[in-house]
Amino acid sequence: MFERFLSSETKYLRTSEIRDLLKLTEGKNVISLAGGLPDPQTFPVEEIKKITEDVLTNYSDKALQYTATPGISEFRKELVNLSKSRGISGIDEKNIFVTVGSQEALYMLFNILLDTGDNVLVEAPTYLAALNAMRSRRPNFISVTVTEKGPDLNELERKVKESNANGKKVKLMYVIPTAQNPAGTTMSTEDRKRLLEIAVKYDFLIFEDDAYGFLVFEGESPPPIKAFDKEGRVIYTSTFSKILAPGLRLGWVVAHEDFIKEMELYKQNVDLHTPSLSQYIAMEAIRRGVIQNNLPKIRRIYKEKRDIMLEAIETYFPKGSRWTRPVGGMFIFAWLPEKIDTSKMLEKALQRGVAYVPGASFYADYSGRNTMRLNFSFPKKEELTEGIRRLAETIKQELST
Repeated sequence: MFERFLSSETKYLRTSEIRDLLKLTEGKNVISLAGGLPDPQTFPVEEIKKITEDVLTNYSDKALQYTATPGISEFRKELVNLSKSRGISGIDEKNIFVTVGSQEALYMLFNILLDTGDNVLVEAPTYLAALNAMRSRRPNFISVTVTEKGPDLNELERKVKESNANGKKVKLMYVIPTAQNPAGTTMSTEDRKRLLEIAVKYDFLIFEDDAYGFLVFEGESPPPIKAFDKEGRVIYTSTFSKILAPGLRLGWVVAHEDFIKEMELYKQNVDLHTPSLSQYIAMEAIRRGVIQNNLPKIRRIYKEKRDIMLEAIETYFPKGSRWTRPVGGMFIFAWLPEKIDTSKMLEKALQRGVAYVPGASFYADYSGRNTMRLNFSFPKKEELTEGIRRLAETIKQELST
């Protein structure tokens, strides 16, 4: 009715299939393997209660007040320490910017960095909300195949060379090196160093999304790419949504001061600052060791659930299917026989009482018709097996038609 009043930019906005699926399954007898929700039993509820009470007793004049746009200074100092625990050194609070979840960081930075037609490297598949945030900027996506070891770096370098030869340099790469969403893959330390070397050689930025860096439950979590960055070429972001509670809506960025200053200007025009109360709660959670002490529990729970889902997939999925075996995070990504279109199959799966995210949205070119993302962190253990059984029945029925 009122479309004539909307700006031309709105036509580039895309809905999140994950959010739409959450609405579809809410209140229904559907086992949802679709969302990226943490398991509520990982939330340190009693500790957060105590911290909130203490914060409101001792810091109410600050915690309930407006604060600085980049974030509360003392909190940013704690984030410097938290970043050091991931191997990131040589930074101080001037390199830290606090955001409303890492999603706001993605949106702001893509708007700050990208112009129409800029060449951007992305993994295929990659995080769909990042793709959607970039799409409004109308860049030229260059997709790089994700293997079981992460992005194919030989393919990546070849495509960068081709881009340069065509007179259009790559500006940045968006990459999730640890427990990648959706593929669940984790890059080796050697590949992280090599990716940075390629970025230096061909002069482009790396935007590193480390949402799952603390959630590696098999082996050691490799240092982030940012840990090897000597010149400020890597912009790093992470989130409290997976390690404390998503309802706090807190994320942070580690970057060169030049980028931090631009983020400050941008955020002043968006929402002034990230909620002060959430910052104080997270600050105390770091100081009191709540996050660090809770991580082993989170990792144990997610490893158990991953194992249950993998066993169910191996038992029930039809021949011709393949899937990733993540060492951390929340997701398994599956490739089904070429005949299957997972977007078209979704309605039948919902009728059988199971939901997943069709994989096409995780590809910049909407390929990956036969793929799907499966979440193991949120469903109950018994739901994981039953959900995969129902899904496998749906797939087999689709193959037989």
